[in-house]
Amino acid sequence: MEKRKTVFDYLAQVMIVFGFTMLALNVLCVVLGNSAKDFSAMFELGDQGIPAKIAFQFLCVSALIIGVKLVFFTDMLIKNMPIWLRTICMLAVIIVIIVIFSVAFSWFPVDRWQSWAAFLISFGLSFLGSYLVVVMKEKTENRKMEEALRRIKEKEAIK
Repeated sequence: MEKRKTVFDYLAQVMIVFGFTMLALNVLCVVLGNSAKDFSAMFELGDQGIPAKIAFQFLCVSALIIGVKLVFFTDMLIKNMPIWLRTICMLAVIIVIIVIFSVAFSWFPVDRWQSWAAFLISFGLSFLGSYLVVVMKEKTENRKMEEALRRIKEKEAIK
């Protein structure tokens, strides 16, 4: 049984998403910053880092992503939707949120297909990485539960 979540659990999830996002953006800044300086508000400081206004925008996106996750992966609002459909819907909403922020805040040149291709590739890789981490975590938890169940059965057999 899952413990009841508090607002602090959700804030922690927002900060985890934000932290990984900032890490990825700072790596991109070091690699692409100076060459992308004139094309993107994200890289206006070149390889010196992410502007504070962009960091706050990404904090907002992180909070929205966790909010979308809550909508699609708790049974509060959606009760009978298969997990694969929940995942697809969640990804679609997140992509729309990121597109809106990208256009509104000039994160990258929206009139260049290369920018959209790079966005979709990086988003896909990020999703794949997250998915693999979740699968590994679930397998580890399942192994622990199986081991605990085996120990309980052994104790019952001894009695």
